[in-house]
Amino acid sequence: MTLEDTTLRGHGTPSHPVLSRWSTMEHGRAPRMDSVETITLNNGVEMPALGLGVFQTPPDETRDAVRAAIDSGYRLFDTAAAYGNERQVGEAVHEAHISRSEVFLETKIWISDYGYEQTLHGFEKSARKLGVDQIDLLLLHQALPSAFDRTLEAYRALEMLFADGKVRAIGVSNFMVEHLTTLLDRCKVVPAVNQIEAHPYFAQRQVQEFAGGHGILTQAWSPIGGITFYRDGSRGSTLDDPVIGAIAQAHGKSPAQVMLRWGLQQGRSVIPKSTKPARIAENIDVFDFELSAEELTAIDGLDSGRRAGPEPGAVTLEAYGRDIPEA
Repeated sequence: MTLEDTTLRGHGTPSHPVLSRWSTMEHGRAPRMDSVETITLNNGVEMPALGLGVFQTPPDETRDAVRAAIDSGYRLFDTAAAYGNERQVGEAVHEAHISRSEVFLETKIWISDYGYEQTLHGFEKSARKLGVDQIDLLLLHQALPSAFDRTLEAYRALEMLFADGKVRAIGVSNFMVEHLTTLLDRCKVVPAVNQIEAHPYFAQRQVQEFAGGHGILTQAWSPIGGITFYRDGSRGSTLDDPVIGAIAQAHGKSPAQVMLRWGLQQGRSVIPKSTKPARIAENIDVFDFELSAEELTAIDGLDSGRRAGPEPGAVTLEAYGRDIPEA
């Protein structure tokens, strides 16, 4: 995989993400999946459609989870400076008997490191912890509405890192339509990805549609709705939803697998989180069945419009700022 130079400029015709298949067999070792879907980003870079998320996973558990995921065929790993486990993700990847070119590493700059020079240094901290010279996908973790000029300067730094070949693709996370609109008016490189909360109980269709219209891939964090029951719980668990359960039973799959398939079939990248090897293996076993149009519509109908994660407008340095340690 090489750095592509077909970046979008301004508001020209967007290049939309494209799904394909990618074999995960190498060095004579066959993961449980023969192949997984991949997505070609708007700059031509190919990325696995499904990966492992490590939000709030303790460092030692992170290392073991990534090892288990590699054994199950995962090649995309999503971490963040604010998670405090980039180093363990990197260690597990480097210990594995796979080529670095077969692994897609994704991380995020925290708001405390926004600003042009600060973000350049934030990249250096993350790259050192991951143990790499080049990061595959680098995102801004949140919009900072109360200091959006700092957000724009941070993104300008991502553009420079991209131009210098230090990252293969750049993007954002938790950006709403108003944030994307302002960014698109000012940026030179259209984001490849917007990573947002997206699951059956909160799909953020308006954000997805706006992003898609500009060739920006939506990547779903908490794609099986875990945040709805470990942070709120007032509506109950998506895993126990009767609509999802009936669809799962019809396909001989688990509710989690059905929700991941729903996301993939609608063109999203999904990054489910787990530390349990059996669950990690189950979550990638979603490429051997398809949901019908009626089943997709039934799951769409579960959307409550209620966010479980932080309100984007409430993200401020005063409330969420924290120092990111050096490597």
